[in-house]
Amino acid sequence: MTLTAAPLYTDVSPAPLDGAAYWTHASDGVRIRLGVWHPDGAKGTVLMFPGRTEYIEKYAPAAGDFAARGFATIAIDWRGQGIADRMLGDAMTGHVDLFQDYQLDVSAMIAAARELNLPEPFFLVAHSMGGCIGLRALHEALPVAAAAFTGPMWGIRISAHLRPLAWALGHLMPAIGQGHRLPPSTEPHPYVIKAPFEDNLLTTDRPMFDMMRAQLEAHPELSLGGPSFVWLREALNETLDLSRMPSPPVPCETYLGTNERIVHTGRIHDRMADWNGGTLHMIEGGEHEVLMETPEIRTGIFDSIAAAFTKAG
Repeated sequence: MTLTAAPLYTDVSPAPLDGAAYWTHASDGVRIRLGVWHPDGAKGTVLMFPGRTEYIEKYAPAAGDFAARGFATIAIDWRGQGIADRMLGDAMTGHVDLFQDYQLDVSAMIAAARELNLPEPFFLVAHSMGGCIGLRALHEALPVAAAAFTGPMWGIRISAHLRPLAWALGHLMPAIGQGHRLPPSTEPHPYVIKAPFEDNLLTTDRPMFDMMRAQLEAHPELSLGGPSFVWLREALNETLDLSRMPSPPVPCETYLGTNERIVHTGRIHDRMADWNGGTLHMIEGGEHEVLMETPEIRTGIFDSIAAAFTKAG
């Protein structure tokens, strides 16, 4: 594998330590980007799996929090987002041909972490869609000592009366050559650019919300809008398939905001009730992005993850 230097945008909310970014390629030729923060004396490495629409710079503050607790971090721009290769001519539509393709990105990430001699053991931290990818990766023997999930997308939050329609359209539209289009109620622009801070679905912390918006305003090439019908089909199929599988034998901490309004919370409660060695932490008043909540919430979560990883490592 050949790693080459890639841009890392540090002009908006950089981590409190220097990072670097690299290009690499998945086995099918898709180019992805990796961000690395490697403090001196790190006792292990966090594999950061972001959610849909996200990009590595968004996790620079988290990398700083992990560095303060003795961990290096490597984060990924999944195919179709950040400045990794976009998968459609319309770059603002989130798309993947098959959800299993994300596992090609995971494999490239692990290979890069080893090429960069990042310290082991490795640990998984996965948010939202990254939680879906991460759960599948654990079933496929991801080499980590422990895992932490935040607001994991183990199911998509869809109103009961609309769920049959989502399933129908998710399969019909690709079949008639319209799989690249956006489903109803989704938008072709980033949520944080248009949404007001008041009652937003992501965080109750104004500085973090402003950071997300400022990053996309400064670097619009990081932006992503709604998902394609193909993405919807793949996500529905993958989350249902995973829901039928047992929990993997990996120590696990999961963090869920009590005001979560994006992912299917029932699937999270069901999964964690059946995860031997797993603990569900409810974050009072938290929204979807619990790693980007208020400072006191963030501190508690990072302390908890670090303690669990230290114990497992």
